Amino acid sequence: METGLDRLVERAAALADAGGRRVLGIAGPPGAGKSTLAARLAARLDGRAVLVPMDGFHLAQAELERLGRAGRKGAPDTFDAAGYVALLARLRAAEPGTTVYAPAFDRSLEEPVAGSTAVPPEVPLVITEGNYLLHDEGPWAAVLPLLDEAWYLDLDAGRRVPRLVARHVRFGKDEEHARRWVADSDEANARLVERGRGRAHLVVRGE
Repeated sequence: METGLDRLVERAAALADAGGRRVLGIAGPPGAGKSTLAARLAARLDGRAVLVPMDGFHLAQAELERLGRAGRKGAPDTFDAAGYVALLARLRAAEPGTTVYAPAFDRSLEEPVAGSTAVPPEVPLVITEGNYLLHDEGPWAAVLPLLDEAWYLDLDAGRRVPRLVARHVRFGKDEEHARRWVADSDEANARLVERGRGRAHLVVRGE
């Protein structure tokens, strides 16, 4: 199990320096700190990496309601997994002179926003993070082969769960609703995500 940001930056930098376009994936359960770690790596690589989060492929709230899945938002079938796979394939095959635009997820809106992230062709490393990068069912199974390295960020539930509750409260849920959502939805997803831990190239201890 790896710890220490400096060591992780060195490992990511080695990917960026390996030639061509490389893709690093960071998986882990909700609240483990994936987006924070990915952002820190990208910042430390100083222009040699761009962060493209999986959460940009959340289905829109209106579509989740149409499908009857709004109450399970965050489960594997509440994302456009095939679209995410297609974007990863396009990012790996960087075309000279072509900037690829990726979506992101706006937590203040609770909606994906198209075209939010520019990935210029000269950037050598794409860092992507999300719950299901190591999931092996349906279209998600195509993600891992598109990653040069996949890391699993591990953090015990005793630290993750309060962090998740606080995040939901910060973005508009009352505390009772937030606790219920974490218990009924986020932790069910966390158990599913944990099944992919053994497929990671590296397990990272969360902070």
